[in-house]
Formats: sequence, C-alpha cells, structure tokens
Amino acid sequence: MKTCEEAEISLHHSYLGINGVEWSALCPSSFTTIEEADATHWIGVWVVPRDWTLWECLKRVEEITGKEVISIPVDLCDKDELDNVFTKYKINCVLHFAALKAVGESVSMPLNYYRNNVGGSITLLEVMKAHNVKKMVYSSSATVYGTPQKLPLTEDHPTGLGCTNPYGKSKHFVEEILKDLVKSDDAWSVISLRYFNPVGAHESGKIGEDPKGIPNNIMPYIAQVAVGRRKDLKVFGNDYNTPDGTGVRDYVHIQDLAMGHVAALTKILTPNFSGWKVYNLGTGSGLSVLQLVKAFEVASGQKVPYEIVGRRPGDIDASYADVSLAKKELCWEATKDVLDMCRDTWKWQSTNPNGYQVSK
Repeated sequence: MKTCEEAEISLHHSYLGINGVEWSALCPSSFTTIEEADATHWIGVWVVPRDWTLWECLKRVEEITGKEVISIPVDLCDKDELDNVFTKYKINCVLHFAALKAVGESVSMPLNYYRNNVGGSITLLEVMKAHNVKKMVYSSSATVYGTPQKLPLTEDHPTGLGCTNPYGKSKHFVEEILKDLVKSDDAWSVISLRYFNPVGAHESGKIGEDPKGIPNNIMPYIAQVAVGRRKDLKVFGNDYNTPDGTGVRDYVHIQDLAMGHVAALTKILTPNFSGWKVYNLGTGSGLSVLQLVKAFEVASGQKVPYEIVGRRPGDIDASYADVSLAKKELCWEATKDVLDMCRDTWKWQSTNPNGYQVSK
C-alpha cells in the first residue's frame, strides 16, 4: 500500500480532515471519507482528538472503502501538534469538522464550547497560515441563524443576532473570523456549510451514531428506545408554535451531508474559486418531533413510547432550509427521505445494540 507521501505524487489533491470529539462517530468526516474514497482524486489525513475512543469506527470505514484511513491523535488547541501534521504531510485544503455540538450542554458549559470551538479554530487557522494552506471547508450550523425571521432560511438571513445558545454563537463567531480572514488576504478561500439536522447511518449498518450517556440528539435517543436500551423518549415541549406543538427541524441524511462536502471540496479546489461562500445543507422541508417518531415506527416496526417534558434551553419553534443555492452552485441536493434516515438508523442500532462496543 502506498504511503500518503508517495500517493500524493499521482493524486490531484490532498486534504486534512479535522474531526471533533462530540460527533459520536456520526461525524460527517467518517461518511465524507467513504464518499471521497469512491472519488479517488484525493487522499485524506484525518486529525482526531487525542482522547479519541472510537477506533472501531475508523476500522469499519476502512472495511467499507477498502482503503487505509490515516488518522493522527491531536489536541486541536495544541499548535505544536498541529504544526507537526502540516510539516509531515503536504496539505491543499482543510475540512474543519471539529466542534463540541450539543445545544443544551452548551448552555450549561459555555466556556468549554468557546475554548474548543472558537479557540481551536483560531489555532488551526494560525497553523494553516504558517504553512500557506489557505483553503477550508468549514462545518457550520443552521443555529447561526438564531430565531428565524422567515422560513425557509436562506443564506442571506441575518446571523448572530438571534443566536439562542453558546453552540450556535461559537459557530457564528468562527464564521465571522473566517470572513475577516478572507477580507484581509484574498489568497484565502473558504466555504461554510450550514448543516441543519444530520441523522441516519451508513446504509451498510456498520457505522452510525454512538453517543456516550444520554443522547443529546433525537435520532439516537429514538433508536435506543426502540432497541430497548431506554424506557421512553423525552420530548422537550409540546407548546411550540407548530402544527402538533413539538419542534420542527430539517433532518438530512448523513450520507447526503457527506456528498455535500465532496461537492464543496470539488468547488473550492477549482482554479476560479476564491473568497467566502456559504451554503445551506438540508432537505428543504421540516418535520416535527412526533412526525419523526411516527416515521421511525413505520421504518423499524417498533413502538417508540415517549413522554412530554419541559422545553430544553436554547430551542426554537421551527427551522428548515432553502437549499436552492447548493443545488444551483454545488450541483448538490438531498436524495434520501425520512424513511431512509429512519431505516438506516434502525439497521445500525439493531445490528449494533451497544454501539461500537466490541467483545474482547
């Protein structure tokens, strides 16, 4: 097998993927690796957290792709460690996925979110600048829009002013830093992908979301209830201004999201691309919590009991995307519907009831 350095001679580009501690192996990086392996034009080097525990996930990515995943444990806030990575490998572009990402948790632990998400990003950008690597695809979030002034949300909707939680604010702050950087030096090129609500699992059932403790995201919570690991789903509030009173979100399949990154990487590496660009990645339609529960029951054949509890801090009534710009300029659109999302999640959870925990 060729080493990374040897392979770079024959491949068009190489990229560095910066993975985050809180993606619980649903991180789009794992799925993007699979899609990019199919493209064969890139070789990837993945930086993972120093305390990374989900090596089984990366092993399964290698099984699916038939290719080696070069992964290096690094603290994103450690400039020396990052510098070593950039010195060892010739990098053309960075895909920046790394972030703490639980809305509710960010309200109770704001300093952790700002230190990791904002401070870590600044460290990464400083190292990139030192090595003259000035192309980045940034994993942002629809939370930067805050409380929507209109729906669906378009990329020109105001950001920052209505952010309701530190997670969303941290993503907004990094976007502002990136915009200032691009303005200061026209050699920089940045594409920010504003995710809506990634859910689902790989269609093989081999990789999916494996949160530790009580899930912060709805789909793994539903799946763990369906497989018998939890008694019932806690639905946070039924008094929102929505048809059934539960929050409405734009759920997008993780594999569609991965293809969005492939499209963004393709665009940013074209010779005529420069500057700052933002794209929404979603399906363009919203589903309520109870609609998602019903769809999961249909897809899995399992009942999902639930209990209505109080609202969660930082949540809003509804959020869903206008995705026409991504379709027009990235030639990307979501291809999987909610039943695909639920079916693939159930395949993952039912064949891996304890997640990535493996017998020794």
